[in-house]
Amino acid sequence: MRYLIAFCGLLLVFGLALLMSKNKKEIKYKNIIMMLIIQFLLATLLLNTKFGYDLIKGITNIFDHLLSNANKGVTFVFGGLANKGEYSFFLNVLLPIVFISVLIGILQHFKILPFLMKWIGLLLSKVSGMGKLESYNAVASAMVGQSEVFITVKKQLDKITPQRMYTLCASAMSTVSMSVVGAYMTMIEPKYVVTAIVLNLFGGFIIVSIINPYTVEESEDILTIEDEHKQTFFQMVGEYIMDGFKVAIIVGAMLIGFVALMDLINSLFEMVIGISFQEILGYIFAPIAFLMGVPWAEAISAGGIMATKLVTNEFVAMMSLGEVAKSMSAHTLGIISVFLVSFANFSSIGIISGAVKALNAKQGDVVARFGLKLLYGATLVSILTAIIVGLVI
Repeated sequence: MRYLIAFCGLLLVFGLALLMSKNKKEIKYKNIIMMLIIQFLLATLLLNTKFGYDLIKGITNIFDHLLSNANKGVTFVFGGLANKGEYSFFLNVLLPIVFISVLIGILQHFKILPFLMKWIGLLLSKVSGMGKLESYNAVASAMVGQSEVFITVKKQLDKITPQRMYTLCASAMSTVSMSVVGAYMTMIEPKYVVTAIVLNLFGGFIIVSIINPYTVEESEDILTIEDEHKQTFFQMVGEYIMDGFKVAIIVGAMLIGFVALMDLINSLFEMVIGISFQEILGYIFAPIAFLMGVPWAEAISAGGIMATKLVTNEFVAMMSLGEVAKSMSAHTLGIISVFLVSFANFSSIGIISGAVKALNAKQGDVVARFGLKLLYGATLVSILTAIIVGLVI
């Protein structure tokens, strides 16, 4: 029965993608099928094999060690601020982003990340059928972040067509950056974080290949990566420390605002109609959760968390998931966890369009115009990943 439900879920995802497709004749079905098979194989490898278990355990141990290092610095500065035995989200989850940001800066400074991003992207282009720029951008978005990635290709922004621009932005919204991966791993199971990142990389190309199909001419398929202005090592470290701290503060501020706003809206709805806003959203998203593989008894609760992520952000949704995790089955937790690992929410539209506009005003306006279509596609990517994971766990 669950295979039939998953099949219906896949039909829904591909049907909704086709509904928004501009040029169905250009869709490269062979590449889509190949990437879909790769997704199933990778999900099985990561979640159902000893190799996958050992790989994820190794990645988790690395991040645990890094977070332990980060907490040394946090404790040195803020030790004693939190009540003994109390858990501080800002201190334990957000501030370690500062240290992870420094590590990303070091890998950038010594050209390790640019090398990986370029060659993994080139390999990915062979599978996806996309251009070198699109494939590089997808990998780079997962490493340096959805706004920073555009800095690395700013020389080419003025020459990029709206179709290619949509693909670049969709990749940025469908993936998550390394700087927040450690924070996610403190909130949901690390194996689902790793799996979602890998599957979303291919899922982004699958959905974009349907919604926004096109062929890149060989003469246009040029990848020019912007080299950052020369800095000394310690200048770079200082800059990335400040960048990481800004991210932590911005995420913290957004959480304060969104959590408080959601609580206010919930209380108002409960006063007026006797049901919270999140519960209403849960009923709306319940059928989608069911098609992703969530049992109907848990679909309303799961749907509410999915909707929370869409209208606020993934951090708020992960906090909501943590509050109801004990009442959910392990199967449902796995499906919803991978759904949450992406930047597919309304606030990301502003972040991405703002980042592009800062580098190129004309392209920033182009991105702003297809903002909702971006969110639509990125949400389909998350649903697709969740369906696949629901089948293999």
